[in-house]
Amino acid sequence: MLLTMPRLISRAKRTPVPEQLRSLRLAPRHLSLLSCLLFDGPTPVKDLAARLEVAPTTVSLMVSDLQRQGVVDRRPDPGDRRRSIVSISEDPATRGAVDAWLASSARAWHQVLDGLSPQERATVVRVIHGYEEALAATS
Repeated sequence: MLLTMPRLISRAKRTPVPEQLRSLRLAPRHLSLLSCLLFDGPTPVKDLAARLEVAPTTVSLMVSDLQRQGVVDRRPDPGDRRRSIVSISEDPATRGAVDAWLASSARAWHQVLDGLSPQERATVVRVIHGYEEALAATS
């Protein structure tokens, strides 16, 4: 694991950003937010913050930045006008670029995890979370 994890992270960071998104200077934090939106669909800011384990204000700032650049849309929640729902832009070119950027990682995870039972997948996730927590405890 000590040899594999740094290679894994390095390889993931080298995933090329599609041409349409290169000028936007997207950071790994944006990748995480976009992944949540791509896989979970439109999501309230508060729920994104919980998923990303950051403050809602942080997510709101990230969303504002991505919205200015045309990558995401923020709309009032029809059920509660005080809340905002965030989604990936409906522009087909932008959505296609985000899909392309995230697809290779998703395909790789599916390839590896699809052959596992639900319990085995849960174990993999638990181990990765445990590793992250143990690393954070030593920092």
